[in-house]
Amino acid sequence: MAAARGVVVDFDDDRGWGSVRGDDGQELFFHCTAVADGSRSIAVGTAVTYDVVAGHRGRWEAGTLRPC
Repeated sequence: MAAARGVVVDFDDDRGWGSVRGDDGQELFFHCTAVADGSRSIAVGTAVTYDVVAGHRGRWEAGTLRPC
């Protein structure tokens, strides 16, 4: 499966979670551990590629976020 593309629309450094809006308009949650470079932080507005993965509580999440 090809990686999805989108933009980080929210990120809370203190809580370690955020959301990304895909080019398809779908908004997905992500946890700071999903940032691929290991930094556990990413700026709002950053264009990213990501994988859609099964997350907690039966929801889809963004995983392996990579700036593009």
